[in-house]
Amino acid sequence: MDVTLRLAQDPDADALLGRSPLAALIGMLLDQQIPMEWAFKGPRTIADRMGTDDLDAHEIAAQEPEAFAAVLSEKPAVHRYPGSMAKRIQQLCQYLVEHYDGDAEAVWKDVPDGAELLRRLQELPGFGKQKAQIFLALLGKQLGVTPEGWREAAGDYGRAKSFRSVADITGPESLAKVRAHKQEMKAAAKAAKAAGK
Repeated sequence: MDVTLRLAQDPDADALLGRSPLAALIGMLLDQQIPMEWAFKGPRTIADRMGTDDLDAHEIAAQEPEAFAAVLSEKPAVHRYPGSMAKRIQQLCQYLVEHYDGDAEAVWKDVPDGAELLRRLQELPGFGKQKAQIFLALLGKQLGVTPEGWREAAGDYGRAKSFRSVADITGPESLAKVRAHKQEMKAAAKAAKAAGK
């Protein structure tokens, strides 16, 4: 895997995401309750603090939990909830070690179809259906992982020329469009909730 991504809007962070399947998965895991760019910059920050140029699932899984939490908690913190996210990242890496010999790319490499890929992604700790569909869309739209039926499995996130999620971010302009879409969705949900009262 060696592609150019623009998710973190930071050249070093994006370079790591583009060459490291594990970094991309960890960025997706971190993408909740914080700005997208901050989440996808997280893997580079973790690698820097661990003194490495890449991330290794075996190494992260084997870390002493308090020590790994300290890596994420160091200022500036990698996430708003560094302790709980450190635990989730370690659970993800432990799962990858147990099921894929630590090779994150094996989750999608040689997958027969989109439905199976979605199933595999949903089995990952911290990946519910929505997060799995968004990551599947990212794989298909930007990382060249396009098994038969991938767009259908990704649901609305797989639609071409849409600006719904991180899967559609290729630079500052598309980031702004995705942000606008998310704000529209939040406003619509708020209005629907108010109307239901």
